[in-house]
Amino acid sequence: MNDRRVEYWHRNLRYLGILLSVWFLVSYGFGILLVDILDSVRLGGFKLGFWFAQQGSIYVFVILIFIYVRLMNRLDREFNVHEEESPASDPGGPRP
Repeated sequence: MNDRRVEYWHRNLRYLGILLSVWFLVSYGFGILLVDILDSVRLGGFKLGFWFAQQGSIYVFVILIFIYVRLMNRLDREFNVHEEESPASDPGGPRP
């Protein structure tokens, strides 16, 4: 049982590491380090580097949140630690 907990935690940390690396690349890399290169491309009338610094990193962060939720729900089901709906927890369900 303890080995499964360790494996679950390692997979969770791996997901976090990958997703945070993507966010770092987009926010710091595209918005600061590569801004001069990306500014040669325009997106909606704005330079791409400026767009990533102002809006792109926020959009990517929100998308990464949804990806993390999906990955963790799948991981929870795989390790049988997911939350289940029970009839008693349903506010409209039968009362004892």
